[in-house]
Amino acid sequence: DKVRELFATLDPAQVAANAVATVTFLKGYKDGNGKVGAVGFCWGGGAVNTLAVNSPDLSAGVAYYGMQPKPDDVPKIKAALLLHYAGLDARTNAGIDAFKKALDAAHVEYAVYVYEGANHAFNNDT
Repeated sequence: DKVRELFATLDPAQVAANAVATVTFLKGYKDGNGKVGAVGFCWGGGAVNTLAVNSPDLSAGVAYYGMQPKPDDVPKIKAALLLHYAGLDARTNAGIDAFKKALDAAHVEYAVYVYEGANHAFNNDT
């Protein structure tokens, strides 16, 4: 619960800038292969979607029940996306259709899975 409160204190622009800097670092890492992926859950799922908008160097993103970016920002996405949503999560799912439409229009490689009967955070076994 305390962590959830702390998320609200973060500066979204700084979070995005830190994530982009991390991708840049990892892409150039001497023991890497030049490809960078990101996985996020809940708030982190939204952060992965934001990272995809802001980092053309991101190779792949996997977002679990993450909020979607604004449709106007989707054409900036160069990463392939794997998107997982809970069928009973009306608040988060409200933006899926517009997101898919924008992804299609921008020719972004993606797959969306909606797990019917599942609640938000279905992959959190705590």
